[in-house]
Amino acid sequence: MHSQYRLGVDAGGTFTDFILAEREGRVHLFKALSTPQDGTLAIADGLRQISLALGRPVEEVVANCDLCINGTTVALNALIELKGVKVGLLASAGHEDSIEIRLGHKEEGYRYDPDYPPAPQLAPRFLRRPVRGRILADGREHTPLNEDDVREAARLFAEQGVEAVAVSFLWSVRNPAHEQRAAAILREMLPGVFVCTGTEVFPQIREYTRTSTTLVNAYLSPVMARYVAKIDDYFRQLGAQRPVRYFQSNGGLATGEHMRGRAVNAINSGPASAPQAGLFVAQPFGIRNVITVDMGGTSFDITLTREGKTNLSRDADFLRQRIGVPMIQVETLGAGGGSIAHINPYGMLEVGPQSAGSSPGPVAYGQGGEQPTVTDANLALGYLNPEARLGGRISLDREAALAAIRGKIAEPLGMDSDKAAWGIHAIVNANMVNGIRRVSIERGYDPRDFALIGAGGAAGVHITALAEDMGIDTVLIPKVASGLCALGQILSDVKHNYLATYPILASEDADLAGLEAAFAELEQQGRATLRGDGFRDEDIAVVRSLEMRYVGQIHECTVEIGDLQVNADTLPAIVEAFHRRHEALYTYAEADNPVEIVNLESQVIGRVSRPPFPSLAASDGHARRALAGSRPMLFGEDGIRTDTPVYQGALLLAGDRLHGPAVIEEATTNILIRPGWVVELHESGCYRLTRQR
Repeated sequence: MHSQYRLGVDAGGTFTDFILAEREGRVHLFKALSTPQDGTLAIADGLRQISLALGRPVEEVVANCDLCINGTTVALNALIELKGVKVGLLASAGHEDSIEIRLGHKEEGYRYDPDYPPAPQLAPRFLRRPVRGRILADGREHTPLNEDDVREAARLFAEQGVEAVAVSFLWSVRNPAHEQRAAAILREMLPGVFVCTGTEVFPQIREYTRTSTTLVNAYLSPVMARYVAKIDDYFRQLGAQRPVRYFQSNGGLATGEHMRGRAVNAINSGPASAPQAGLFVAQPFGIRNVITVDMGGTSFDITLTREGKTNLSRDADFLRQRIGVPMIQVETLGAGGGSIAHINPYGMLEVGPQSAGSSPGPVAYGQGGEQPTVTDANLALGYLNPEARLGGRISLDREAALAAIRGKIAEPLGMDSDKAAWGIHAIVNANMVNGIRRVSIERGYDPRDFALIGAGGAAGVHITALAEDMGIDTVLIPKVASGLCALGQILSDVKHNYLATYPILASEDADLAGLEAAFAELEQQGRATLRGDGFRDEDIAVVRSLEMRYVGQIHECTVEIGDLQVNADTLPAIVEAFHRRHEALYTYAEADNPVEIVNLESQVIGRVSRPPFPSLAASDGHARRALAGSRPMLFGEDGIRTDTPVYQGALLLAGDRLHGPAVIEEATTNILIRPGWVVELHESGCYRLTRQR
């Protein structure tokens, strides 16, 4: 850490979180209400809070940051709400409908549902234009590119006010000449229009995946470019000495210059930093298997990390669009503090996925919300302090929350308010447990082998109930849980993924030298990019992966090989690693069957020094110093309230132990310790909750 500060900014659906680390080891957490209409407004609010806390002007703080890092949901929101730009597509003649045919399949889980609607098309049929010309699978040109087709399409795009164009031709990964020439014509005829090609965005085989990924990138990149320009300009005016870094879906940082044209890499920008923070939190306890859950105001994000490695998604459907680029595997549910409780047409209580967001927010916020939410239920159950200020800033109105629960849920269902509030709490817990099952049990992992890490301002109230349902006995919640993704940002490295296709048989007779040369070419690009970003060679690392399969199979397994060179000596170990990976995924391996390599990937990493973190003072053995009082709380559907002690987290010291039931109130989150649990505060500032059996 070369300067006084490092700043992480994570823009969520309800709150924007700020983590500021000081060179001396102090860490500060701040929260501002998100402003989706203009992200700089929330950032300005957070920076004002930082300025007041430090007693230094905003400009001085920003100028003394070695890194300002932004995790954003701009691309994600544009895709969810279908508010990208008007986009056109150039495809090989006869293949302009492959994006709509979608390999003839619906998404997993809906394949045989006749009522499941078609996926929304980002480019309407009349803006998907055929281009004659053909490259063969071996890279030879069969038919020259018909440039008249490209020019005719460009004229149509100009007439229709298209803001972005995706170009994806058959077998361009073997010879990109046609795509490159088409893009050059488009850029010449359509100045100011964003153009990207399949070989630029996702240079690997699979026509549908490459076309879809490129189209999503074109659809979102102008939106992302406008956001990046605004954020970069805002920090520049404040005196930032270094460019803002943006968090990518692959779990690494990138400059705004890179992100402007690769919005597809930012779709999961916000939650992708959670695994890095989760591993950091678990490190003092020697834990490397973690399930990190982030419950904010709008959503519940789940990631799984085993043996220190977080699962990545490739060639997967995301919001009904096929995305090929590597993304941290995140399961997202509409389950947050702002999730709305309602009675469905069948007269049953449901919670979410609709959210009150930051505006109007839960009824208890007093900002005009009328529908009861999870936060309102938690307040009614006694878990939240009605006299506290949520997020350190928002006062809560318990009576208004109770009235909304009574009028909208309890009376229509013929029950008392306590049962209705408990029902809301229990249903959202069940929804979240189902999400955790999807990332663990349904993918072959036993959740009992993992620790559960709570992140987000709302997770602490629900985390022990989730752990009980999943059979998990260890829960970790850091004091900065509500800003954990922002913490993950300041801990992360700069990462760029470089992809290529190189289909060969995995045998000593294959062109292994050509494969190694392809790896070297990708890594040369990556090293040049990072050197231009100020990294020294000794701070640059490479992690290689191969996509492999048995001959005759349709889908590949990703096999990570570190920085291992590919040659006749190392090939047996690589093939054996593929067999092990195949068995881990599918419970069997076919060691006697030939194996082929299809795609390769190099992740080139620029190592960023981590800021120091403080250690808490040791306990004097008297945790009662932190006792603030008690409240009656409800822990079951029996309607019996238990008088539960409440502790001030700021007064607890390293080594302090508490037995449930209890509540610990931190500045931006509450931690509910259910009966049967014990919590101890570690010197790292993390609470370890252990289930007593």
